[in-house]
Amino acid sequence: MAIFESVGRLGSTLVDMLHTRLELAAIEVEEESQRMLGFLLFGLLALVLFGVAFILLAFLVIVIFWDTHRVAAVAGMAALFGVAGAIIAMKVKSGFANKPRLLANTIEEMRKDIAYARMARDVDE
Repeated sequence: MAIFESVGRLGSTLVDMLHTRLELAAIEVEEESQRMLGFLLFGLLALVLFGVAFILLAFLVIVIFWDTHRVAAVAGMAALFGVAGAIIAMKVKSGFANKPRLLANTIEEMRKDIAYARMARDVDE
């Protein structure tokens, strides 16, 4: 009877651990989706604001140099926008490369659970 009780307790413990880990995974997925939505909204807002500012700046520069160097002013503004776009794209790529791995905490806890279960199994034998 002791063996059946031990197996039953171990099974119950494993089910409880799995339930806890799945709850943790759900929380992590929810947090990640909220973080991504925040990134998206703030990114779009920044894009709109910087876009308006850059367009107004470009018009200002072109108007200032309209009588003397209008082609150079337009080319300079286009080059400035291109460089700024490349810098922003590299920043976004870097941000995605350095973000935490999805479900990293859940995976780590499951590894600990597996190690604990193996240790408990070895003790029972």
